[in-house]
Amino acid sequence: MFVRQLHYLVALAEHKHFAHAAEACWVSQPALSAGIRQLERELGIMIILRDRRFQGFTPEGERVLVWARQTLASLEGLRQEAALAQVVAGGHLAIGTVPSALRAVSMLAGEYRRAIPKLTLEVFSLSTRDILHRLKNKDIHLGLAYADGCDPLVYESVQLYLERFVLVSSDRAGLPGKSSYTWAEAARVPLCLFNHEMQNRKIVDAAFRHAGVVPNVVVETNTLTVLYEEVRSGEVCSIAPVSALPDYLLASGISIRPIEPQQVSPMSLLRLREESPPAIVAAAWDMAPMMDLQGRLDHVLEAAAPRTV
Repeated sequence: MFVRQLHYLVALAEHKHFAHAAEACWVSQPALSAGIRQLERELGIMIILRDRRFQGFTPEGERVLVWARQTLASLEGLRQEAALAQVVAGGHLAIGTVPSALRAVSMLAGEYRRAIPKLTLEVFSLSTRDILHRLKNKDIHLGLAYADGCDPLVYESVQLYLERFVLVSSDRAGLPGKSSYTWAEAARVPLCLFNHEMQNRKIVDAAFRHAGVVPNVVVETNTLTVLYEEVRSGEVCSIAPVSALPDYLLASGISIRPIEPQQVSPMSLLRLREESPPAIVAAAWDMAPMMDLQGRLDHVLEAAAPRTV
């Protein structure tokens, strides 16, 4: 049995296509198929359901897949431990973040790179559900998401900041130059919001219900890019947390104003509960609460909310 065969299985589970999995592993499709067949012979079980195309994993194969992911994660941890033992200031982190935490995860990543010069990072935009799933499968190391509903026996969480929601509008929208808006006032303007799959949208909807109003939602999306472009057009406004607003948006004739009463939601760093997490993961975990993300995001709100930037 070779480590590369375990990589083949994990790639096949991700891509669900022999050719795509082979491409991801930088091997030919026949080589990938042969490697998996060899593993099946060594273990004496059928792992893959085959026809002309990939049909899925057998029940036994699903158990082997779990073992393969855990083994590869352990090997990565071993490599990182060895690197740290050699005083190599580096490693690799994969972070999953909800879309509304764009600015916050950028702050985290920047501080991590400054503290660990040779660090490499992967950042994935995911739903909270997908973050929990990938943490459990050890596909990512850390998640930045809502901790509500996380099983504390499976996941660890540490709160980093409170999401604070603002009304986002272009100069061309022609809104009155007020320093803040109520939820009832925000409900009357045409809005572009995240769709109902996003936890962020559920929080915003709950705030409107609490205010006893129905928002005028004319566009729904699951991507920040669409939301920003809609707002920049001047035809719609949006409601978003400060942690979702990049600098380039705030520098392009966009106003942000707090919505009263303030609706806040805790945002947490998450990781899989393990007895011995990889050293680089433990270091990143310990660093995060010391970065004062709350203070830095509050400063953005205080500086930009009263005026058009």
